[in-house]
This record gives sequence, C-alpha cells and structure tokens, in this order.
Amino acid sequence: MSGAGGRGCGSPVPQRAPWSLVAATAAFCLVSATSVWTAGAEPMSREEKQKLGNQVLEMFDHAYGNYMEHAYPADELMPLTCRGRVRGQEPSRGDVDDALGKFSLTLIDSLDTLVVLNKTKEFEDAVRKVLRDVNLDNDVVVSVFETNIRVLGGLLGGHSLAIMLKEKGEYMQWYNDELLQMAKQLGYKLLPAFNTTSGLPYPRINLKFGIRKPEARTGTETDTCTACAGTLILEFAALSRFTGATIFEEYARKALDFLWEKRQRSSNLVGVTINIHTGDWVRKDSGVGAGIDSYYEYLLKAYVLLGDDSFLERFNTHYDAIMRYISQPPLLLDVHIHKPMLNARTWMDALLAFFPGLQVLKGDIRPAIETHEMLYQVIKKHNFLPEAFTTDFRVHWAQHPLRPEFAESTYFLYKATGDPYYLEVGKTLIENLNKYARVPCGFAAMKDVRTGSHEDRMDSFFLAEMFKYLYLLFADKEDIIFDIEDYIFTTEAHLLPLWLSTTNQSISKKNITSEYTELDDSNFDWTCPNTQILFPNDPLYAQSIREPLKNVVDKSCPRGIIRVEESFRSGAKPPLRARDFMATNPEHLEILKKMGVSLIHLKDGRVQLVQHAIQAASSIDAEDGLRFMQEMIELSSQQQKEQQLPPRAVQIVSHPFFGRVVLTAGPAQFGLDLSKHKETRGFVASSKPYNGCSELTNPEAVMGKIALIQRGQCMFAEKARNIQNAGAIGGIVIDDNEGSSSDTAPLFQMAGDGKDTDDIKIPMLFLFSKEGSIILDAIREYEEVEVLLSDKAKDRDPEMENEEQSSPENDSQNQSDEQVSSSSQEVDLVDQESSEESSLNSHPESLSPADTDNVASISPSEQTSDPTENHETTNLNGECTDLDNQLQEQSETEEDSNPNVSWGKKVQPIDSILADWNEDIEAFEMMEKDEL
Repeated sequence: MSGAGGRGCGSPVPQRAPWSLVAATAAFCLVSATSVWTAGAEPMSREEKQKLGNQVLEMFDHAYGNYMEHAYPADELMPLTCRGRVRGQEPSRGDVDDALGKFSLTLIDSLDTLVVLNKTKEFEDAVRKVLRDVNLDNDVVVSVFETNIRVLGGLLGGHSLAIMLKEKGEYMQWYNDELLQMAKQLGYKLLPAFNTTSGLPYPRINLKFGIRKPEARTGTETDTCTACAGTLILEFAALSRFTGATIFEEYARKALDFLWEKRQRSSNLVGVTINIHTGDWVRKDSGVGAGIDSYYEYLLKAYVLLGDDSFLERFNTHYDAIMRYISQPPLLLDVHIHKPMLNARTWMDALLAFFPGLQVLKGDIRPAIETHEMLYQVIKKHNFLPEAFTTDFRVHWAQHPLRPEFAESTYFLYKATGDPYYLEVGKTLIENLNKYARVPCGFAAMKDVRTGSHEDRMDSFFLAEMFKYLYLLFADKEDIIFDIEDYIFTTEAHLLPLWLSTTNQSISKKNITSEYTELDDSNFDWTCPNTQILFPNDPLYAQSIREPLKNVVDKSCPRGIIRVEESFRSGAKPPLRARDFMATNPEHLEILKKMGVSLIHLKDGRVQLVQHAIQAASSIDAEDGLRFMQEMIELSSQQQKEQQLPPRAVQIVSHPFFGRVVLTAGPAQFGLDLSKHKETRGFVASSKPYNGCSELTNPEAVMGKIALIQRGQCMFAEKARNIQNAGAIGGIVIDDNEGSSSDTAPLFQMAGDGKDTDDIKIPMLFLFSKEGSIILDAIREYEEVEVLLSDKAKDRDPEMENEEQSSPENDSQNQSDEQVSSSSQEVDLVDQESSEESSLNSHPESLSPADTDNVASISPSEQTSDPTENHETTNLNGECTDLDNQLQEQSETEEDSNPNVSWGKKVQPIDSILADWNEDIEAFEMMEKDEL
C-alpha cells in the first residue's frame, strides 16, 4: 500500500486468498488499531458515550416515527409540511426525483438501521410492512443507480440481518427469504438496463415496462456517470451469491471491466460521464466527488467482499493516480484526465467527504486525517458542509441535504485511531442536527447554510446512513447484538455478510488488469498496515497532523496563491493574477501576449480578452493563460454579483414553532438593510386592501406589526409606503401566483419604482406563494403569529422552547402533528458555473460540466484591484490577508409588473476549449499517445 500505510507486517493475504483470511484481514484493518490512540484528546467517559448513543436513538425515533406516521407508504417524508412525497404529486425536482419509485423508499432504506440500533421488534414489523405493502411493478421511471444502492441494497441488507436474527432464535422465526425474493424480482427488473453494446447500463429504467418500449418513456439516453455504472458490483454480486443466479454478478463485472478498459492510460484516471454506447468520455474532468466517488469505493470493497485480486489492483492503480494528481493536501481538486496537472475547477463538492473513510480502509491514514480536518473546519464555520465550496473555503452551493459522508469518515477514522477527538466531532454533528435541522415532523434539509433556511426534504439516506454511523461511533461492542465486523458497508451503508466470498463462486476471476498496463508491484500490498507504522511512537501523531489545519478556513489563501508564493520564493517570477491585471500596464500586456491572450478594446469602453493556446510561448504559459482566463471570468462574475443582494430569512418564532421554521425570502433594493441593522421582530397582520396599493383601511390592525400584502397591481415601493404610513414596522409581500414556490423558481429580488426610495425606512421581504401560505395557515390556526425578519436565521428562543417542553399540552407528540412548510428550492448559483445542477443526489448521476470560457469582458472599472473588494490578496512575504467574505447568490431583480428574468449566463464548456488545443501544445502530446 502507498502513502502513510507503508508496507504492513501483519498476517499476509496471498493472492487467491480464501475468505477467512480476506475477511479476517479486512476486519483487522479496522478494529486492531482502536486501542492504539491513548493521548491527544481527553478520553470520553463510558457514561457520556452512552448518553450520546441514546441521543442518536431518540433522533432516529423522531425521524423514523414521523415518516411512518405522516408519510408512509410514500417514498419520503416532507418534514415541513408533515406529509409524504409522492412522485408526480409534487413539483418535479429533476434528477433528484429519480430515486422515488413508489416503493416506500425510506422504509426499505431503513431496514438494517433498525437492527444496528437494536430495534429488532420494529425491524420485524417493518419487514412485514414491506412484504405486505411494497409493489415493485410500478409504471415509473427510476434511476438504476439509486434503485440499486437504496432499494436492492436495502432489501439485501434487511435479508442479511433477518437470517442472522433467525439463527439467534428469538426474532424472525417466520422469515423464509421473502426479502431476498423481492430483491431477486427487482434485480431482474433492472437487468434490461444493461442491454447496450458496452455493457454499461442505461441510467434510467421503467420498473414496469423496462427500456425502449414506447410506454417506458426512457431508453433514449446516451450518457451515464462513472459512479452510476461502477457502483453495482456489491449488490449484484451479493444477489448472485445469495440466490445462485450468476447473471447479476456477470453484468456488474462486465460494466466494471469496460470502465477499467476505458480509463485514460497515461494518467490512469476516469472521467465523470461516459457514452454508454461508444465508451467515449463525455466529461473529461476527474475527481473523487460527485459522479465518480463510489466507483473507487466499490473497487476496494469488491476485493474485500469477493476476494478477487484484480479489484484491488485496479483500485491501487487509480489510487496512485489520485494521490499524484487530485490530492493537493488537504484539498482534493478535480483535474482533466488527459492533462492531470491542470485543475478542472476551483471548488469541491460535499460528496468527496466519503474519501477519508475510504483512505482508512486503504490504510493511508495521514491524508485521511488532513482532508477530514479541513472538512471539519468548514463545518464549524457553516454548521454543515455546504453542497460545494471553493478552494478558499467560500460557499459555492449553499444547500445541505443532511448528507452522511462526513459522519461515515468520522466513524472510520475513530475505528482506525481510537482518538477521542473524533467522538467530539460526532458530538458536534449531533448538536448541529438538533439545533438547526430538527423540526416538529423530523429533520429538514438546509436550503442555505448561511441563512439557516430549511428545505421540505428528508432523504432516505439520512435514516439509512447518518444514524447508523453516529450510533456505531459511540457504541461499544456489547451495545450491538451482532458482530459488525462480519459485514461490509455498501455505499448506502447497507450490510452484506463477508461469508458471501465463498458462496456460489461460479464467476471466472480472470485477472485482466495486466492486459492493459504494466503495474508497479511496490504499490500493492497483501497485508494489513502495521499500526506501529500507521501511528509512530509519538502518541500525538494524529493531533500533530490536524494542528496546522485548525485555522485553514478562517485564514486561508487560495491554492493558486500558495503555488505562486512557492514559485516566488524559488526565484521564478509569479504568473499574473486576474485581480492584479491593468489594461494600461505595458508589462501586463506583454505577459498576456506570452500566455496567448489577446486584448480587444470594445466601442462601449469594455475590454475583451481572448485566449488562443496555440499562440502561447510554451505549454506552461498556456496553462497560466487558461488559469488567468478562469480567474478573470470568476472575478468579473463576482464583481457583478456584488451588486446583487443575498437572500434573507423569515423565521417564525411564536408558539409552537419557536424559530424552528425558517423561510427563505427575497430581498428588496430599498428600505431597511437587514444585513446592516438589527433584525425586525413583530406579529404579522394582513393589510386591507390586501394588495396594499392604496391607503390602508385598517391602520389600527397593522400599527406596530409586520404587514402582509399581496403582490400585484402596483409597484413594490408603493406598497411599502402605504404600509409604512399606516404604522407597520415591516412588510412581507406574498406572491399572487398561486402555487409558486422556490422549488421551481429562482430567488426573487424586489426593485424600486425608478424614483428616490430613501423615504422607505422599513424592511421589505418577498415570499413565494408556498412559503407565504405557511404564515397564512399559521394565522388561521394560532391567530397570533410572530416572525423575525433578518439576514440569517437566529438561534431559537430557549426560554420559550423550555416552556413548551414543560407544558403538558405541548408535548413532543403534539409538536410532530403541526403542519408547517417551507422553501425547498436552492437559489441560483454564484458564478459562471450556474448552468450546473445545484442539488446533488445521494451520488448523482451527473453534474453538468464545470464551465468556463476563453473569452472574458471587463469594464474599465474592473481592470484595477481595489483593496476594499472582496478578494484574497497576498504580499511579497507570502502572508495571506483574508478579507470579508460576501454572500454570492445569483438572484433575480425585477419590478412587480415584470416576469422573472434569470441572471444565468451561458458560457462555453471547458472541454471545448481544451479540444481546440489538444494537438497544439507540445508538452501534452506525449500524454495523448495512447489515443492515437
């Protein structure tokens, strides 16, 4: 093994090892190190661990109980409106809905979690419900990937633990492999997706009609993501081993073989998206996050579960490439598969948080600790891990759908090190979930980690994974009714028994790896890493790795700046940065020419920059030129968006909400600026007339309150003046388009009336119809409703909440019955990558390309660097100045009478730019040899 693991000296695992040695070694790698760490953090007492474990159990009961009460048999719970999410009955969320198949997804995904949490009676009841109620023959198009990892994996995990419980003799004595038969039925329904020349599956399939039939409404897709095609082997092989039907494992192996064959030979990397018919890479960027993540995970775990050496060899080959090109500690940055020294984007997505856990399984502990600590620092800043964040740790995509990957890596790092520091990390995760995500009907995803607003969403993976990993983190061996080390986790944290490696072995294990590449044997190790090598004699080893990263988020330079400092200290002249560029500086113009960048003065006074890599002085200059153009586009986009206002929050603080429901609101370009002044708090009252377009006839009702007014018939500023004259302390405009929601519309920003609006002194916010109806419904039910208008959600009122908890009529059961709802659609993205999908699936099928352009236009005012601008700067000593981060939110500015106008901007994909200079840059020609 490469990296910190070094060459182990434990019991060797020979090639073609029998299951007993493979399983024992896999288990040893995780459990033998747990007693190694004895210093570096105060050990947590047994009592506190039990208390936290019980807290996890209560949180699971809250989530699972509300799903069963308010949503079942629907696929998922909508925790703000306290109802089930049924495909076709709610506004479409695009690819996210492909996980929903009208098969009680959350219940199936939670089966083995119930057993891990010692809820065996509930498990038995749940299995009976699945067998009685779930139908797998629905006319619905679903994701092959999501259905495999969540439903097929859930059925197999449930079957694995059902037969374990039956053998113990107390529970499930009636069970006769019914879940396995359902899994087999589902497996056969997924097989038509593999009817391609490549063996890669179609990304979607109709459960009832399969592929290509007119009534199937699918089968025309040409692309799929690498993870979608490469994350099948565990579930399909387990299904074959359980049933003896070899066809499932054969199809999954064929897909994996094809992906391996199509890797880029010189870099040994794979792209994000591939054509399922031709095998051509559609997206040629490569990383360890969305679109690729679980492909790497399943190569290593397939070796552990199936004992096939070729999977380990492939994983090690890929891992060596990852550590060579993608890993830039503590960051993991996407690169281009043909030019792996060139970064493909300047941000990271949340799904890469699984990678430290995979590195633990690999035995490479040091980089796992580094990346995990970096992610933890981001979480401490934002309470949750944003869906994407930049290399200088600013929010890129603000939502957080309660993803479990960071908790997963925390669990594995604790298992490997025994360091109580990771127990404290887990404790922080529990506290944040309860403080910011818990609502009366479950746990709600975060729509924006910066404002604290919620999304009406609780994905099934939250119950399948989050509570499982958190409970195991604090549990001792005697707290679990079975030996967890006898099982391997799938990517959805479902449990498959390791004894499957010796069951129904009818699949050929021909090692085809050597047919494609010459391997460096030093990269392969058949033993578990020795803990004395993983953890040197210094008992503070892990702490010493974490310590330099403690302030990496608050005091960080972008990765590019660090490299500039290094090159400067080495004597080389640093490349020109976009923020420093001046169109009137002759030296800068000469540098541009060297990088192949031309400058064109436009008639309107703007300056246009165009790059032709073929005109660059060298391949290095061409890379600097592309980086400069990327920076200039981002800088120009950022400066434009600094003129736009970030979203605001409307928080319901009265009984029975107590601040637990936060609505995302659109800001106004006039009135009190909530980001500069104290929040406005008050009771709400409807104005008369409701449109607020004339003098109010009920001034006594809105005096000293926050007025509710309806959109339409006059300008926003006129409405604001009328309610202000009536004595209102604030205003909320509710959209008159019934059913409108931030689920389907971008953030709305209210403009003035073209006149001087300095006379408007009160804050004004905008809510879509769905969000506004929450407040109106609350008024009808509770009469007195108090809200808080602010730039971001505030902490809940503990005194009021304590009163609620101590009052018998306000017990937790009553809380769970309240019908509340909230905003559930992410706002537009922050930069030129706004065309990308801004909400990832559990492991998304695809993300649209990381877009950039080789043409950038800037105004004369944008050509100079202003020390007051929101940029990170560096001086000659390499010191980093971290200026105020500003919320970057793509919003919509429009007058009340105008339709929505998107600020999105289409740009040329970076792949098309790279294609233009594939044959023009001499330094890259050697890397393309294998494609000739």
